[in-house]
Amino acid sequence: MDIIKQLATELGIRPHQVEQTIALLDDGNTIPFIARYRKEATGELDETVIRDLAERLTYLRSLEERKAEVTRLIDAQEKLTPELTASIQSATSLQELDDLYRPFRPKRRTRASMAKEKGLEPLAHLLLEQSPEDPLVLGEAYLSDEVETVEDALQGACDILAEQFTDDPAHRAMIRKFTYDTGLLISEKAAGDDVAEANEFQMYFEYFEDVAKIPPHRILAINRGERLGALRVRIQVDIERVYSLLSQEIITQSTSPAATYLRAALEDGYTRLLAPSLERDIRNALTEKAEVHAIEIFAKNLRDLLMQSPVRGHRVLGIDPAFRTGCKVVAIGEFGDLLEYTTIYPHEPQKRWEQALDTLKALVNKHKLSLVTIGNGTASRETEQLVADLIKEYCPGLQYLVINEAGASVYSASKLAKEEFPDLDVSIRGAVSIARRVQDPLAELVKIDPKSIGVGQYQHDVNQKELSTTLAQVVESCVNHVGVELNTASSALLKHVSGLSARVAENIIEYRASNGIFQQRSELKKVKGLGPKAFEQAAGFLRIADGKRPLDNTAVHPESYSLALQILEQIGYTEQDLQNRETLGQIREELTKLNAKEVAELLQAGEPTVRDIIGSLSQPGRDPRDELPAPLFRADVLSMEDLEPGMVLKGTVQNVVDFGAFVDIGVKKAGLVHISQLSDKYVRHPTDVVQVGDIVSVRILGVEPNLGRISLSMKTER
Repeated sequence: MDIIKQLATELGIRPHQVEQTIALLDDGNTIPFIARYRKEATGELDETVIRDLAERLTYLRSLEERKAEVTRLIDAQEKLTPELTASIQSATSLQELDDLYRPFRPKRRTRASMAKEKGLEPLAHLLLEQSPEDPLVLGEAYLSDEVETVEDALQGACDILAEQFTDDPAHRAMIRKFTYDTGLLISEKAAGDDVAEANEFQMYFEYFEDVAKIPPHRILAINRGERLGALRVRIQVDIERVYSLLSQEIITQSTSPAATYLRAALEDGYTRLLAPSLERDIRNALTEKAEVHAIEIFAKNLRDLLMQSPVRGHRVLGIDPAFRTGCKVVAIGEFGDLLEYTTIYPHEPQKRWEQALDTLKALVNKHKLSLVTIGNGTASRETEQLVADLIKEYCPGLQYLVINEAGASVYSASKLAKEEFPDLDVSIRGAVSIARRVQDPLAELVKIDPKSIGVGQYQHDVNQKELSTTLAQVVESCVNHVGVELNTASSALLKHVSGLSARVAENIIEYRASNGIFQQRSELKKVKGLGPKAFEQAAGFLRIADGKRPLDNTAVHPESYSLALQILEQIGYTEQDLQNRETLGQIREELTKLNAKEVAELLQAGEPTVRDIIGSLSQPGRDPRDELPAPLFRADVLSMEDLEPGMVLKGTVQNVVDFGAFVDIGVKKAGLVHISQLSDKYVRHPTDVVQVGDIVSVRILGVEPNLGRISLSMKTER
């Protein structure tokens, strides 16, 4: 296989782009670095295409390695033919290769192998030739001490043929496709009194759906039900049509006396061997496809959550609600520093409501706090009412929002949290996390295992290794897209920067603690373990806001500093002019007049790099998240009892799943906008319309307080 040509065809790009990108990957360059700083080499491939290319490259290389291994194994058996070699080399998937190798794979003793040991393989060949001779007569020649009757001989021959038909790659491919295209996936209630009638799998107790049409989330739900012993699952096909398809391939002489035995062999081979094997293949394929889809949705939601706009300039009152143990309260400065903390007991059983209000009022006034964040866990609703009373009675300029606290407890017990706040109680650390999440969602959420952030669907039912790998890639992509302030970033944030390992990230923190803040990017070369390659990969994504070199606060890579200075010289400015607000405005105006292509030709540089440098010089210290809308702040609280059908409210998208989106409208429970209610137009998938963090207008369709359900719509009211 020509891997470069194959990838070019699959991805719709030029072979030269594939070849150059593979060379960069093989040389140890990270995907964010290649996408951002090697555009000339890749032909400006974006990060998504490069990641797809890298994944397919790994698969195709594994396929080539497996082809070589299969060829070697079959050749060792002296059964390799030119035709088989050609089939192996032309295989395009591991499944196809597995089908080709199956007849040669060492097996445990089977009915077929025992029949071969008795010398019945020649009889099987005679039956397959479908001659006009009577099989009963043919069988007599194979009687022995081990084969006492003709019927035994013919049964043994049929066992050999059954396995042969089952192992034939063409037969397997044909029946696998037929099963997938026409089969029904059937789930039923598992036998036994211990299976409850009213549980989450009740809808699948008598359920069937076309194998080819069942959506991913139902596959994962059914799999879970089967794994927990609540469901029995099988694939049903028209078995007579299967027999007919196999007969057309195998029985070429329908009038031959051997036809009856061949029919019996193919039926036995299908029901005993082929059907169970193909059902496993198809269900594994369905599961793999469903898992890939679920992981993609989780990844999309995670990216949207991490890329939410930071709320800058606010001093925050963070509250981690609870009943008996009290609400943990922290005052956080605008740069995330802990100013003060305490515990209040407004709820059951203490019910010190007025005292809690006085404490909160004092904290707000003392530290000039302007925003309250409330965790959405236990007692969140009651604490929201407390804050609403605080705003109404004492602090009219204050605003609040409810924060998804998923993962806060994971962070608070982590090594990083202990290092940040060694003297704080675990629960207070959780409140700090809740407060900081609004100030800089990315910087705070990278401290938590992405699987604990709570924006997934069936996340515990998918391949955990694949999930972790994909989510780590999302975090890496977001961190490098935004850029990291070198002098304030935590090790948790730094370790996701292109080219930096967790150990090197800690070394950066240690260097900063010992030597003071970094004055320029080049100083990174003094950090233990950070060699030339790591510097090359990381430098462009690290920022220094108030250092010696203004270019260090841009996305311009140090390797292009001389080019950036030449571009500035073209418009009559210097690097230091970037630090002056007045001259920066003039620089921006002059840069807009430049033609990137002409500048590139003049300076003998790549046009994409010149274009990026012009953009970076225009906006030193730019954070792409600042262009996104701020979160929705509230000053009063609603209850489910306040909701009535037809009401229109503003809400924040909390999670997006296959069947719709959950929207926080300021009551205890998030409401569901079903996929059918997301738009006046047809919606292929909810992610085509909304994303986590979006602020949307929704209309109340229905409220079921007893069940805690709120149905919402984003469609135009007619």
